[in-house]
Amino acid sequence: DGDYLLMQRDFKKSFGGLWELTAGGSALVGESAVECAVRELKEETGIEAAELFEIKRFRHDGYRTLYAEFLCVTDWEKDSITLQEGETVAFKWVREDELFSLYSDKMASQRTLDALRETKK
Repeated sequence: DGDYLLMQRDFKKSFGGLWELTAGGSALVGESAVECAVRELKEETGIEAAELFEIKRFRHDGYRTLYAEFLCVTDWEKDSITLQEGETVAFKWVREDELFSLYSDKMASQRTLDALRETKK
């Protein structure tokens, strides 16, 4: 229906209590970016990815890290989201107009939101 899933970070984590437009983490040895995205999405939300579309990839030289961001399109039941203990404490589905009007003080990172905005142009 075009809604987006937001996950609230556990209050004990950095950026605790803020909302993310992501499920994420580090790839395991030998794991591709898309394999990592599928695994992290399942661990943090319970969603089994139907389709993933890469929306951005970039390198952070300071952290010596490569980031890959994907958009998941799914028909997963909205009330079937599962929270991962120690990672997330709540979730909510929002419409696109609400998503793009969120203030940065509510979001753990604007990076994914900015990348998604770019795909809409």
